Amino acid sequence: MKLLIASDIHGSAYYCKLLLEAVEKEKADRIILLGDILYHGPRNDLPKEYAPKEVIKMLNPLKNKLLCVRGNCDTEVDQMVLDFPVLADYAVIPVGEKLIYATHGHNYNESKLPPLSNGDILLNGHTHVPKCIEHESFIYMNPGSVSIPKENSAHSYMILENGEFLWKDLENGEVYLRFKA
Repeated sequence: MKLLIASDIHGSAYYCKLLLEAVEKEKADRIILLGDILYHGPRNDLPKEYAPKEVIKMLNPLKNKLLCVRGNCDTEVDQMVLDFPVLADYAVIPVGEKLIYATHGHNYNESKLPPLSNGDILLNGHTHVPKCIEHESFIYMNPGSVSIPKENSAHSYMILENGEFLWKDLENGEVYLRFKA
């Protein structure tokens, strides 16, 4: 199964459209969204083509392909307009002998760990900075941000297929980081 993992769309119709083009190009079986889907948040500038209603129209038809967790900008009001669940604090996804603990990152993160077993993967968005850090007992990964990247990073997403993670630039599809789990 091929998974496309992304975070922090923040209501950008422009970058959501690019993400869905990547889903098609990658032939992803499922899409994991790590929160902050519709609202830009009070600390962020408006992303390019901020249009949450358009993002709703783009994502709702994909409801059977989406697995989402709640970000700090996602609310019950968002759930009322989205046809797929977005209010779960985390999701646990088996990958071989390891588990991925997928969460937005505002509650559980590198500094405040969820219950992880040795070798598990903590997958967060929230910081808008792509990362892959091998800690002594776990691996931390972040796909970066679809619409509001920080620290001079690219607009990005990840692919997980056959135990390999690929970080890709959303605008040109180039791989800029790899990790084999």
